[in-house]
Amino acid sequence: MVEFGTLDILRNLLDAAIWTVVLSLIAFAGGAVAGLVALFALVSGRRWPAGIARGYVELFQGTPLLMQLFLVFFGLPLIGIEVSAWSAAVLSLVLFTGAFLAEIWRGCVEAVPKGQDEAARALAMSYPERMRWVILPQALKIAIPPTVGFSVQVVKGTALTSIIGFVELAKAGTMIANATFDPFTVYGFVALIYFALCFPLSMLARRLERTLHVAR
Repeated sequence: MVEFGTLDILRNLLDAAIWTVVLSLIAFAGGAVAGLVALFALVSGRRWPAGIARGYVELFQGTPLLMQLFLVFFGLPLIGIEVSAWSAAVLSLVLFTGAFLAEIWRGCVEAVPKGQDEAARALAMSYPERMRWVILPQALKIAIPPTVGFSVQVVKGTALTSIIGFVELAKAGTMIANATFDPFTVYGFVALIYFALCFPLSMLARRLERTLHVAR
């Protein structure tokens, strides 16, 4: 058994938590880009782009993130593409996040009253102009709370990357618990750190929902 003091355990876990935060930020930023591309394809009204985007969303929403991590990490090398645990974690989480954000934002776009789009058409505005000046500004107000709320799922989803060997908070907790034989203390700290990361985001989402009066 390795002798670790309580402060040593906490310090090592906080160091690993930095990677959890970095991975979450990259996954959310990359997922936002992928989600926007899929969103525009979904609402474009064009058959093929919408069909491809719908297939992407259904695929990543309909399969567990764990399976996606396995397929990327173990599947890509089978076709000659070597990936590290970090690369597999980033790619999987970006695609996973993008699929869910696209669906969240599609619902927000469709929640904008149809009369807004019809009025913009009456003013002879093109599709990009209608989206830029009429639809998206109104959809943004609706989208902010659920988007912030979904970020909590992204943070918690990073824990699954430990299964392919990426050392983030959950993986570090397992390693330290195995070394110290003190799982209660270690996993107690892991849970508290996750709570400290996720609870402010949950509260922010609720506050934004009240502030923006989304229900109205």
